[in-house]
Amino acid sequence: MNHDAAAPIRLVKGVGPQRARLLERLGIITVRDALSYLPFRYEDRSSPGKIASLAYDEVTTVTGKVVAAEVVTPNPRRRGLKIFELTVSDESGFLKAKWFNQQFLKKIFKPGQTVVLYGTVKRTYRGAGFEMLNPEYEFLDEEDAGDPGQIHTGRIVPVYRITEGLSQKQLRSIMHTVVQGAAASVADSVPAGIVRRLGLPGLQESLRNVHFPAPSLSLEDLNRGVSPYHQRLAFDELFTLQLGLAAIKKGEVREKGISFSPDGRLTGALRERLPFTLTGAQERVIRDILSDMRSPVPMSRLVQGDVGSGKTIVALIALLAAVESGYQAALMAPTEILAEQHYITMHHLVEELGMKVLLLTGSKRNRKGDVIASDGADIIIGTHALIQEGVVFEKLGLVVIDEQHRFGVLQRATLKKKGLNPDTLLMTATPIPRTMALTLYGDLDYSIIDELPPRRSPVITRHIPEKQKGCLYPLIEDEVKKGRQVYVVYPVIEESEKTTLKDALTGWEAFRMKFPHLTVGLIHGKMKTAEKEEVMHSFKEGRIGLLVSTTVIEVGVDVPNATLMIIIHAERFGLAQLHQLRGRVGRGSSQSHCILLSYGITEDARKRLEVMVMTNDGFRIAEEDLAIRGPGEMFGTRQSGIPDLRIANLIRDARLLEVARREAFSLIEEDSSLRDFPLLRKTLEDFWGKRIEMVKTA
Repeated sequence: MNHDAAAPIRLVKGVGPQRARLLERLGIITVRDALSYLPFRYEDRSSPGKIASLAYDEVTTVTGKVVAAEVVTPNPRRRGLKIFELTVSDESGFLKAKWFNQQFLKKIFKPGQTVVLYGTVKRTYRGAGFEMLNPEYEFLDEEDAGDPGQIHTGRIVPVYRITEGLSQKQLRSIMHTVVQGAAASVADSVPAGIVRRLGLPGLQESLRNVHFPAPSLSLEDLNRGVSPYHQRLAFDELFTLQLGLAAIKKGEVREKGISFSPDGRLTGALRERLPFTLTGAQERVIRDILSDMRSPVPMSRLVQGDVGSGKTIVALIALLAAVESGYQAALMAPTEILAEQHYITMHHLVEELGMKVLLLTGSKRNRKGDVIASDGADIIIGTHALIQEGVVFEKLGLVVIDEQHRFGVLQRATLKKKGLNPDTLLMTATPIPRTMALTLYGDLDYSIIDELPPRRSPVITRHIPEKQKGCLYPLIEDEVKKGRQVYVVYPVIEESEKTTLKDALTGWEAFRMKFPHLTVGLIHGKMKTAEKEEVMHSFKEGRIGLLVSTTVIEVGVDVPNATLMIIIHAERFGLAQLHQLRGRVGRGSSQSHCILLSYGITEDARKRLEVMVMTNDGFRIAEEDLAIRGPGEMFGTRQSGIPDLRIANLIRDARLLEVARREAFSLIEEDSSLRDFPLLRKTLEDFWGKRIEMVKTA
């Protein structure tokens, strides 16, 4: 029975309403969703090896008959520990499979059943024979071996991620029905010229082979997702993604923006007040920004800069250039803490020049809206409160958005609508791997501040487990004796019944007792802005020797005399956050140190801390973060306005992304509204959905 790709999955033979609800948990609602739901691995069951020829420590598939199934208590002293033991045989030998505390399996396995086990082959406890611990399992019926379609055995078999209530065999059978009934009717929307030029296989052929591969395909290529057929489907997804970004960029180029004419009056006065000279990289990025601002096309530029590279001063010069030209400028940060940090850093500098700066956050909104509307403010710093209804700008010309990846495309668009098609400058202190930049920010021009201020030594980083924490006190004492200052960062403000984490308030009390001769300061997110400003000012002036803090100091604090950063419960922080925190030291000419103190550690946390010890390079750290966590989790792509990628992998398919981007931008340049490719335009609209105004160029 043939199915249209848009048909509900419940109409497919063997599905029905109950299974449709289970499939929905996997994100499968339509036939098209099912075709895009690829196996996460493949097993070669075409000629299963004999148990007698297995090798220790290999990951493999074993097929055999159940000989015995029993629950055992291996240690009489540990009566709570039960092991379900399964013995299977294929006539060449025996293999034991063990599952800990899963006695219910006794009801599932019966002698005589044919079972497929997938796992790592280990030596048995007594040293002879083979066993698997907690292997994946699947039952085979007698008819499976003689099945003319050979779905479950006798071939390279796809293995899908499943959900409770739906077995591997059931899902594989549904997928086989879908592929047989729908793959042939899926229309290929990618222009034939592109498919030919890149030597890509056909779409229908690709769908069939990623789900039920031909015997000639390499099992290794299939499992790595790099078979020609996987690459074709990944290309289609990346191409459609980049088409949307190209269309947005093309639409913005056609829009009429503001031609700013800054006279240098305010920016020149600011430069004179700065106690340092800007780096060559900062000057280059400022030239890029001012060139964009003078152009009548609205600026959409991303500025990337590692911690300590000086993005804030670059943003401030852009804000003042807009004010010089007779416009208001806004800076939007994702959290109140970050907005307050920018306000603390900027308002003294700017108000000395005679400008009015306002802080607008959720808690302060009602009092400030009128002032913005009446043109009483030149620069407005705030959170998402800036884009809320009722906040009206008199003459908004420039929007600077900090930590751009935390804002969605729609939020950016809403803020732009508050002005006269204002220029947009996006900043991030999170170095972004090129593949991520081309995906999340593909519609933007971007500049990188790739130079740190002179006379800065890389921060030396060490990881210390809890049992060695006693060495921290002499380290602190040593730095203080040299006249230096210290940060100690905690993950939470105060003790809680819900967690056993060390907290800042308790830590502050402990450090005051340990170092009575020192002024120990405390700063956290629940303090009022004025209180935080006073503490930071005292620390910057050197009146506080040791500052106990939460991550409130993650961004925007520049204290060159602070040379030691201790991060408590470092295992609880993400890589980007650890890198940001470390960036608070190493800002002067003296050698700085960062100590990562851990209390228990997972494998992922160990990897993160190893990366921190190994390198200070933010781009290297970002690449490692991407490898550990994956793009969705790392950058919150669900919030970014960018559609989820179901097939492509930004690490594996980096080269393919570059190719897809080139082809997409070239096509939009030739046919901006895709008039000659109606099917492709429909695919584009389906892919992007309502996340974004699709093609402004139509």
